[in-house]
Amino acid sequence: QVQLVESGGGLVQAGESLRLSCAASGTAVRLHTMGWYRQAPGAQRECVARITSGGSTYYADSVKGRFTISRDNAKNTVYLQMNSLKPEDTAVYYCSEDVGWRDYWGQGTQVTVSS
Repeated sequence: QVQLVESGGGLVQAGESLRLSCAASGTAVRLHTMGWYRQAPGAQRECVARITSGGSTYYADSVKGRFTISRDNAKNTVYLQMNSLKPEDTAVYYCSEDVGWRDYWGQGTQVTVSS
C-alpha cells in the first residue's frame, strides 16, 4: 500500500525559506515521477515541480529560481526547498507519485506566507 506523507509546512514571512518533505512507503521514489503540487483557496491544483526517475526536473514559471525539488533514494523521500517565499505561494502543498496507470497523493501540508 502506497503512502505519501508530507511535512515541513508552516507560517513564514515573505522572503524566508521552508523545506517540505514527502516520505514514501510501499513504493520507491527513485522508480517513478514524483511531483509537488499546490492548491490555494478557490484555485485549481497546480504542478509546482516534478522530478523523473532519470532525475530530470520541471518547474512552474512562478517558482523557477526559487524552488528546488530533490530526491533521497536511501531515505525514500522527496523534498521541495522553497526560498524567497512570497505571499502568493500560500497554499496547501501535496506530494504526488505517478506510477503510470494512476497517481498517488499525500494528505497535504499548509504553507502560509505573510507579507
